[in-house]
Amino acid sequence: MKMMMNTATDAHGTPIDQLSLEEIDAENRRRNALDNNRQTYNPMLGLGCVGPRVKITDPASGEDVWVPEDMVRDPLYSTALETDQREMLRHRHDFEYWAAQCVNIRHKLTGQTIHMVLNAPQRTLLAELERQRREGKPIRVILLKARQWGGSTLVQMYMAWMQCCRREQWHSLICANVCDISSTIRGMFSTLLNGYPRQWWQSPEPPKLKPFEGSVNIRVIPGRNCRIATASAYRPDCARGMDHSMAHLSEVAYWQATPTVQPEMVVQSVCGGVPMVPDTVVVMESTANGVGNFFHQSWLRAKSGESAFTPLFIPWYEIEMYRTEVRDLAYLVKSLTPYERKLWLKGLTLEQILWYHRKRMEIGSDERMQAEYPTTDIEAFNSTVRVVFDADSIEQLRHNCCQPAMRGEVTGNAAKGPEALTGIRFQPASNGALAVWERPAATRLHHRYVTAVDVGGRSESSDWSVIAVFERLDDQGQLLPHPRLVAQWRGHTYHDLLAWKAAAIARWYGNALLVVESNSLETEESDSGMILELIAQNYRNTYVRRSLDTLTLTESTRVGFHTNRATKAMIIDHLLALVRDAGYIERDELALNEMMAYEKKHNGAYGARPGCHDDILMTRAIGLYVASTLPKPAFTPDDQPYFLPRL
Repeated sequence: MKMMMNTATDAHGTPIDQLSLEEIDAENRRRNALDNNRQTYNPMLGLGCVGPRVKITDPASGEDVWVPEDMVRDPLYSTALETDQREMLRHRHDFEYWAAQCVNIRHKLTGQTIHMVLNAPQRTLLAELERQRREGKPIRVILLKARQWGGSTLVQMYMAWMQCCRREQWHSLICANVCDISSTIRGMFSTLLNGYPRQWWQSPEPPKLKPFEGSVNIRVIPGRNCRIATASAYRPDCARGMDHSMAHLSEVAYWQATPTVQPEMVVQSVCGGVPMVPDTVVVMESTANGVGNFFHQSWLRAKSGESAFTPLFIPWYEIEMYRTEVRDLAYLVKSLTPYERKLWLKGLTLEQILWYHRKRMEIGSDERMQAEYPTTDIEAFNSTVRVVFDADSIEQLRHNCCQPAMRGEVTGNAAKGPEALTGIRFQPASNGALAVWERPAATRLHHRYVTAVDVGGRSESSDWSVIAVFERLDDQGQLLPHPRLVAQWRGHTYHDLLAWKAAAIARWYGNALLVVESNSLETEESDSGMILELIAQNYRNTYVRRSLDTLTLTESTRVGFHTNRATKAMIIDHLLALVRDAGYIERDELALNEMMAYEKKHNGAYGARPGCHDDILMTRAIGLYVASTLPKPAFTPDDQPYFLPRL
């Protein structure tokens, strides 16, 4: 038996199966003690509140209170201030105190009007908003919500605090997927003003929203000259032509694209009207609604640091009410699922895990549980679709993703025809469609590289055409432990130009084996239907398949890889195994996004979620499968390039 002093330390990262009940109980007590210390919260006294604080003695009550440092540094601060002046100064600097004293909200369960005392998730969100404000930065947050814990309420009240206490002529916009939701959010502001204490209202006019110049969608706060506009993501008229300083974009994942309005267009329009100066606010929030949509892509950009927005996700276990008293420790430990054992390793208390265990039994499905009560942002997104690829496995590939070493185009002496395969050279261009992570190696080997092509359309609204190059051998001709993506072209062009472009890229990469997904080209009614045969005549290292005529029992050959129900299942199963085992090196995060949006349909077929793409994914499935079937490599003299004999 270990000494109690070491038990907590040793048990912290130990699987629960490897601990005695005494060790489990001791570690759980330690975790609960830490949790209780964090929960000491009193906004009136400033205990447990966000931001740096200093202790002062309240002249009226004689109590010690902890107020924001900024308040004491304010030139208006003095211990001789009158009570109302001191209160309003604290309101200006202390959002939590202001909310608990001045803000009335409706309780979601009882419907009663109560003072707004922040819960733990709301304090987490406030801490990020306040961090950016105190640092003098424009406040930009993308919030992934789980269950209803008051995220939208906090955002709206924070914007109201700016308008009521800190800024005049500081206009705001509320934009949701439908106008009714925007109006509901604005209704929170009406409730606030209707109950606002008059002695602390900073205007001779009463605190009540008024119409702005007869507008249905715009209200004004009297005495503060602050406007509040509402808009729908489908009709974002209020987002144009107005100088907003703050914007609350709600349930963005549910904004549907239409022929005339795209979610990114609305967000761009709104953000374009909000200046990048201190105290401006843009919060984009939503519950998850699958992957691959604009909100999901925005979240990934924020996580990777490629966005002005800071990502914030609140997991279920940070919500205080999700805890259940443990009465039978031995039974609980014995009944835990593998997932719940991982929650222990994550640092959760047994009370939290027991609540999750019982709620999971009530819901009846891991997928539905993770959709309603996600532990991670990955769960939140992936549990909302019938995904094919495991989210954790996809994440294993992400650490190799990075920006390409260079961009440009591979060109020959012509755009098409035999001359397109002569004079091959790389031309750098910052806006080039070809991303290169590794240049072609000098060593000449049979099939060191494989080039896979998925054929899309030529218009901007159609599917993308993608050319992906994979390296499978090292300089000594040995198979790499993990084949890797080295280059990728993605764009829209004519099918014949695409085929010649792919052959030129394959030629640049040491006469790589060229594998073109042939379905689209074989069904072409134009001359493009014969393009693969023409390519194969001029670039002999082109993938050729055998096919059997079941009527005549004669065998024939066709150029290209044909995707049908059987071959698609085969290549997807192979890709599934590679992703599960981190069996190849990915460089492009767009490929991972497509995997996250790839689902199994009700009829058993595979495909991208509506509104998403699988063009990049299919180049991985085809290219990596074909690469796995190639024969043992051999060196090729520089003056005798290797070509696969035509069948």
